[in-house]
Amino acid sequence: MQAVRIMRKSAAAFAGLAALTACLPFDQAESLVPQARPAAPVPAIYTPSADSAQLAYYYNTLERDLLTRGLLRTDGGGPDTPYDADDLAKSFETLAFYDEYGGADLSGGLGRWTGPVRIAVEFGPSVQPSQRNQDRDRLAEYAARLARITGHTISSVSGRANFHVIFASLDDSAFVAERVRELLPAISPRDLSLLAAPPRSYYCLVVAGGPQGDPLSYTRGVALIRAEHPDLVRKSCLHEEVAQGLGLRNDSPRARPSIFNDDDEFALLTSFDEKLLQMLYDPRLKVGMSAEEARPIIRILAREAMGRDL
Repeated sequence: MQAVRIMRKSAAAFAGLAALTACLPFDQAESLVPQARPAAPVPAIYTPSADSAQLAYYYNTLERDLLTRGLLRTDGGGPDTPYDADDLAKSFETLAFYDEYGGADLSGGLGRWTGPVRIAVEFGPSVQPSQRNQDRDRLAEYAARLARITGHTISSVSGRANFHVIFASLDDSAFVAERVRELLPAISPRDLSLLAAPPRSYYCLVVAGGPQGDPLSYTRGVALIRAEHPDLVRKSCLHEEVAQGLGLRNDSPRARPSIFNDDDEFALLTSFDEKLLQMLYDPRLKVGMSAEEARPIIRILAREAMGRDL
């Protein structure tokens, strides 16, 4: 059974990011790209349920609280967040190879996409047209940025996708469950329920991985972002979940300035994160490498990313 990461952005007690591990088998049928489905219809008049409205109020309060405390920064880091090649190398190893906070080697090696990443955005019926347009534009812009950073083929597409980003509210749970079953036929009932109707403490999630025979060669990704989020948290979820779906599957309290942290200091991809993604897709690293095998190469890549002599 394939071990993949389900990452969640946690709102519990205004904490930051957390993660859990789950096994989601990708059977052989999943090597086929699912057919595109028509966009979910938008109700003529949509009134959120009481539960969805309560979630929206909660997440708006969360965002205001974090901003008041100087968190959810969008500056990408500055003089107050210095880092060097050693910081990059240590964070990369923790984020790309290990489970939460540098525990046991979870995967047995480096995982990333080996083929093109074709990202499509999808919407639950509750998401209104103006919001859909904004989310599509953001995804297209972000995919182009990730392609420039990594040198890998990453694009926003309208069909034949292998990475699906679903924006949906609690009221769209039935739609999400049906769509995830189509995308991940072998998903367990427990994990399907988690994606379709996550607890309030999960405000975005992503699963990514490859087939059972080659789980570290990523071929499929599915992210869920709650439609109840206010604008900045919504964009933050997009940045983090897509980036983690590319292979930086962990969080670390030592990664700074970074969105791969548990403190919500940064909302959007930082200069530090860009260097980590650049390293992840460098051809000198190979899918399946252990942390020990990769460590000498990681040190070289980190020094190059910082413009240091070898």
